[in-house]
Amino acid sequence: MVEAKQDYKHFSWEDLGDLGVGRPNLGLSVSVLVYRLMQYTLRDTLASSYDEETAAELFVRAGRLAGEQFSRNLLDTTLAPNLFFAQLQEVLRLLKIGLLRIERFDPQTMEMLVSMAEDLDCSGLPVTDETVCEYDEGFIAGILEAYTGRAFSVREIDCWANGDRVCRFEIRPQKQDPDE
Repeated sequence: MVEAKQDYKHFSWEDLGDLGVGRPNLGLSVSVLVYRLMQYTLRDTLASSYDEETAAELFVRAGRLAGEQFSRNLLDTTLAPNLFFAQLQEVLRLLKIGLLRIERFDPQTMEMLVSMAEDLDCSGLPVTDETVCEYDEGFIAGILEAYTGRAFSVREIDCWANGDRVCRFEIRPQKQDPDE
């Protein structure tokens, strides 16, 4: 496991800047091609500097941080679950991140199965018989953690890159330490 530096300046939403001022002509939109170019070259650089497992772990951690900030800054975390998930679906669609579908949800256990169509990270990739959406695993976990205050484990079970046409994620709350 890669440890975070203690003296590191942590990301905050304000670090994204004022995009209206900074991009008055180009606006907020960017090509998925450019996003993936950054994501996959960064992933390759991390994997070649460390290893594939560490690169995947770092992508999950980055996704978790992004999801927490996304949830706190773009979503109303005071909403009841049905309204929160409807809002999440709409914001993901409006920002063209993907089309989220809640396939199964148990409000008692908070276990769920969700799918994402037209996923920003992998829809249209060549089939490589692997799942590649570690960033999304962290992103979803971070959103749910900011909403519920509980840690979640998110695991991709279907991916465009392994031949499916949607990414599907199993989501479970992490077991809490009985000493906490």
